Amino acid sequence: MISRPTRLLVQGLTLAGVVASTVAFASFDKSVDLVVDGQHRNVHAFGDTVQDVLSSEGVQVGGHDIVSPAPATKIHDGSDVVVRYGRQLYVTIDGHERSYWTTALSVDEALTQLGLRADSARLSVSRSLPLGRQALHMDLDTQKSVALVVGGKKAQQLTYASTVGELLAEAKVQPGALDKLSAPLTQPLITGATVTLDRVMQRQVSGVSKVAFATKSTKTDALEKGTTKVTTKGKAGSAKVTYLVTYVNGKLSSKKVLTRVVVTDPVTQVEQVGTKKPTAGPIPAGGGSGLNWAALARCESGGNPRAVNPAGYYGLYQFSLSTWHSVGGAGNPIDASSAEQTARAQALYARGGSGQWGCGSHLYD
Repeated sequence: MISRPTRLLVQGLTLAGVVASTVAFASFDKSVDLVVDGQHRNVHAFGDTVQDVLSSEGVQVGGHDIVSPAPATKIHDGSDVVVRYGRQLYVTIDGHERSYWTTALSVDEALTQLGLRADSARLSVSRSLPLGRQALHMDLDTQKSVALVVGGKKAQQLTYASTVGELLAEAKVQPGALDKLSAPLTQPLITGATVTLDRVMQRQVSGVSKVAFATKSTKTDALEKGTTKVTTKGKAGSAKVTYLVTYVNGKLSSKKVLTRVVVTDPVTQVEQVGTKKPTAGPIPAGGGSGLNWAALARCESGGNPRAVNPAGYYGLYQFSLSTWHSVGGAGNPIDASSAEQTARAQALYARGGSGQWGCGSHLYD
């Protein structure tokens, strides 16, 4: 049997151990207010640091999360530990997507936290929408003042559209297959922009056009050099032509030949060109030697014996070749001397008077 003194000693040692264990338990067990994304819960934790509390509660944090105080901070009974999880937010602003990380708990809070001005913007989600742990995609369209020109008519508009395509849809404007748009439908829209849509219409039209005749020339010594004789008169043909006509905003822009079908063949003109060296005939007796031939020459040719008018008149007095030849002149008047030109002009005057020239009245100056 254990003596009474021995039993009392054993009981005393056991009681001391129980008391010591209770004191040690109390010193490790701490009451902590853990706030995760705004949700409070009171937890009892065994450990010395914030990280110990998080580990004991199974709270895992990453690089985009916020923990306050820092995980290595020592805790005491009654400490507060706050955790805010990071959320990925994809915001498409006027057609441009951007990626953000935020610890905000709602869309409105996130916009404020990220400094995104959205007071007059149109959002694709409610501002009060809570942000969960999963990523959120949203559109933010600012109000813009743009000019829309359709078919040549311009209108100023206030819009939240983020792209050119959305602007046209909002204005109920449908581009046609041939229409020309100044920017792609997917191009982001900015304030101050001008979007132009030209209305293009095409149609086919048919008509009849002339087909020019060719000219065939043969040389002959039966005619004097510088003279030409038509043996077969040319005649234009005809062709049926189909055109593609393009109108832009109601105005003719281009006309393109699609097909040309000859209906009537043209007749080739055949000409004989003289090669015989001309010989000048004697100058017929003229008249008007007392008239002002210098004044007539100044008016007709500027007094230039080699003057040429593209209409077919030559020399001081602007003879046609046929008239020059009719008074005995050879070749071209510009190759004759001034004296001969004047003498033959006097012969012409004697034959028909001053009415032979448009400036004939100057003979009497």
